[in-house]
Amino acid sequence: MDREPQHLVVMGVAGSGKTTVATLLAARLGWTFAEADEFHPQANIDKMSAGIPLTDDDRWPWLEAMRDWLTSQAEAGRSTVVTCSALKRAYRDVLRGATGRVRFVHLAAPAAVIGDRLGHRSGHFMPVSLLPSQFETLQPLLSTEDGVTVDAEGSPDVVAEAALAALGLAADPSTTSAP
Repeated sequence: MDREPQHLVVMGVAGSGKTTVATLLAARLGWTFAEADEFHPQANIDKMSAGIPLTDDDRWPWLEAMRDWLTSQAEAGRSTVVTCSALKRAYRDVLRGATGRVRFVHLAAPAAVIGDRLGHRSGHFMPVSLLPSQFETLQPLLSTEDGVTVDAEGSPDVVAEAALAALGLAADPSTTSAP
C-alpha cells in the first residue's frame, strides 16, 4: 500500500447522524466500516437502556477495543470509518493510539435538532433523557487535534460531502455510481 492507512472517527452526541454519515463516507471512500455500538459490552448497553449514563470506567474497555480494532485493520492495510461519540479529548486520545492516521469528523448540531431526531428514532438503546449529559460531557475538537467539525443539520448526503471536502478527501471513483 502506497499510503499509511487512515481512520475516520465520526463523532458527536447521540442523534447527530454518526452512523448514517459514516456509512456514506465508508461507501464513498471504499473503506471498511464499523459501528462503535458493536464494541460495547452488554453491561454498558444495559446501563444505557435503563437511562443510566456510562462512567469513564465503563468507557475505557470500549474505547480500547475500538483502538485495537483500528490497529488490526491498519496492520492489514485497510483504512476505516468508525462511529464513536468520542465526547472527551481523553477518549479521543485512546483512539489516537491506533496504528495509522486517526482523524475525527465532529458532527455538530443544536440540541433542539438532535433532540427532535432522537425523539423520532426507534430501535436504539440511547434514550432522549441522556442527551443533556452528552452535551455536558462534549469537549469540542481542539485546533491541535487532527479533525474537522461539520454542520450536521443538512441531509446526510450534504453532510458527508462537506466532511469529505473539509478533510481534503475525494470519493473513490470505483465505489460511486451515477445517480
